[in-house]
Amino acid sequence: MNISTRQVSRRRMSGISLIEVMVALVVISVGMLGIAGLYLASLQAGRAANLRSQAVNLATEMSDKIRANRWAKLDYANAAGNLPGYVDCQTVYTCTSAQVAQMDLNLWVTAIRASLPGGAAATGSVVVTDMLAGEGLKLTRYQITVSWREAGSDIDYSYPLVIEL
Repeated sequence: MNISTRQVSRRRMSGISLIEVMVALVVISVGMLGIAGLYLASLQAGRAANLRSQAVNLATEMSDKIRANRWAKLDYANAAGNLPGYVDCQTVYTCTSAQVAQMDLNLWVTAIRASLPGGAAATGSVVVTDMLAGEGLKLTRYQITVSWREAGSDIDYSYPLVIEL
């Protein structure tokens, strides 16, 4: 009886290792799917961070151009989605401050459309407001906004920058 009991228990135990292997494969598969999901999320977050840093650089670039051409003031006003005509002030040295502002805006909006996703949907706008500061000082406020929509997203992103001169 002792020999037949050993044979029966061996027969019952022979299938247990197959079940354990299948459970281990399921656990490993779920873990690998989790790792793939985390990797995809990190790629998307890295892309979003890169686009935000490009938007910051583009807005800062326009603020530098405005500071360099202070005489233009209201000529930097630009509605979102508007692409001003190009004026070649890089080779022609007799441009007015308004023409330099128009060239700056044209190059800036073109750079936004080339750098951020969405093509013409990626926009830049400059809202110019004259204000009075204390003691009769007149300041000009510029709100520079870069807007874009990331690929595969329904959300519009924007980066606003306000400077006062």
